[in-house]
Amino acid sequence: MRSRRSALSTVSLLAASTLFLGLQACSTMMAKPQSVVDVMSSNPELSTVTDLLRKSGLEPVLSAVGPFTVFAPNNDAFKAVPAKTMQALAANPAALKDVLTFHVVAGKLDAASITNSSVASVQGAKLALAKAGGFVTVEEARVIKADQSAANGVVHVIDRVLTPPKK
Repeated sequence: MRSRRSALSTVSLLAASTLFLGLQACSTMMAKPQSVVDVMSSNPELSTVTDLLRKSGLEPVLSAVGPFTVFAPNNDAFKAVPAKTMQALAANPAALKDVLTFHVVAGKLDAASITNSSVASVQGAKLALAKAGGFVTVEEARVIKADQSAANGVVHVIDRVLTPPKK
């Protein structure tokens, strides 16, 4: 009888331990939802735009509720921008914010919902969107990786840095 109680106690202890460990694993998997900034920060090919967002002070804005659609230029897109232009943007925070907010749309636009149209950027100017088959473009840039979902919107990686029209 004693060995049976001991076996039941052992089984109960193992079941409780398993339940506890399972709940603990679930709680770590239920981490804070990722913002569009978090999604971009986790992508090494977006390190330049992420760094510029931080320097411009836009990171907290794009970490907020949203929703936002971000057309994020990859690092190669920034390498194609003349060094003189990048230096000018670094020296002029207002101009940097202008360029970066031209890449952001208020609202969530996944690739399937994009049509041949224009939408207002957060910067204020219109962005021309086009879709042909599976290809999506914004202005002269091609979306090379679409629909990186975030809790507060979506990120589309593009192959060029967009330049807002002169005011």
